[in-house]
Amino acid sequence: MKQILLFLATMLFCCCSSDSEVMAEVPENAGKTLVVYYSYTGNCRDIVNILTNQINAEVLEIQPAEKGLRYEANGYALGTQLLNAIKANPNNASSYPAIDPVTTSLTDYQNIIIVTPLWWSQMAAIMQTYLFNYGPQMAGKHVGLIVSSASSGISQVVADAKRLVHNATWMGDALWINNSNRSNASSLVQSWLKKMNFAENKTTMDKIYITINGQSQSVTLVENAATKALVEKLQQAPVTVTLNSSGGFEIWGALGFSLPTNDQQITAQPGDVILYNGSNICMFYGSNSWSYTRLGKIEGLSESELRSFLKAGESNISVTLSLTNATAMRSLTPDPSPRGEGSIYSLNGQRMPNPSHGIYIKNGKKVIL
Repeated sequence: MKQILLFLATMLFCCCSSDSEVMAEVPENAGKTLVVYYSYTGNCRDIVNILTNQINAEVLEIQPAEKGLRYEANGYALGTQLLNAIKANPNNASSYPAIDPVTTSLTDYQNIIIVTPLWWSQMAAIMQTYLFNYGPQMAGKHVGLIVSSASSGISQVVADAKRLVHNATWMGDALWINNSNRSNASSLVQSWLKKMNFAENKTTMDKIYITINGQSQSVTLVENAATKALVEKLQQAPVTVTLNSSGGFEIWGALGFSLPTNDQQITAQPGDVILYNGSNICMFYGSNSWSYTRLGKIEGLSESELRSFLKAGESNISVTLSLTNATAMRSLTPDPSPRGEGSIYSLNGQRMPNPSHGIYIKNGKKVIL
């Protein structure tokens, strides 16, 4: 059966009248939402415009690293080649086409809506690359899916999304917009949004950030009186402290204020953030047993990466505690810099022409410089 790919030609999108684009009944306390999309012909971009006229959301556009390619040329040769490479080895990063570096951190978002075209009954290869790289970071978040096609059904696209996005809460069924219903896209989106199970705003803070030498890492907090008081302090302003290495297993120093204590005999492990004597903060890259109040744990770094990030062995280390990621890029557009082989990026995806000592991404892997 003949199938017409979305990217066969740019199609004229028939917009609905503005009076039909009313705000959808999304819960007032819904959490922060990000719309992630890729568009080849412009149809998905039109859907995103309709979507963001109906809900409050920030937008991230995914773009291929190599510009100007015609995926539909020569009987869809290139598009088919990209999809076949993924299908042959879906667990290998080299199977996926390169995309522009992404600077948007998913940490701040509770709801993510993916808008993607269909290519020959599968999810567009460019969007598959993004989800292969970032889908695991959507764990625990509420995720929705909108698929645009000419006429082909979207069941395989849904399967691709669930393969690439792990341990997320799917907000509801995927929305299918195709050539036969495209002129009614506004009302379809509106009806779909009303059925979605959006995550609500969190009423308590469970995360803070520590920033050292321009690099930030998140700390997942435990729930106790000390962390509650610390969050209240950081809601007023970030706090910068000077810490020093000690004992070959930690950096520590005075906070400049006291927090409630709940001291227990603890064997601190690499990554643990601890309160000592009520007014001192300790960040561990090794292990030590003492009577402490636990605050939280630094996420996502190995012991060697922790040593580098925490400047193990150094003195007078300036450390900033805050409720926001100081190094996350606020721009929601991809980095236009060339993706040259061997280019170095920060942990948040920013290209670093002259990196200093620290942890970076090179050729898709974490490296310590």
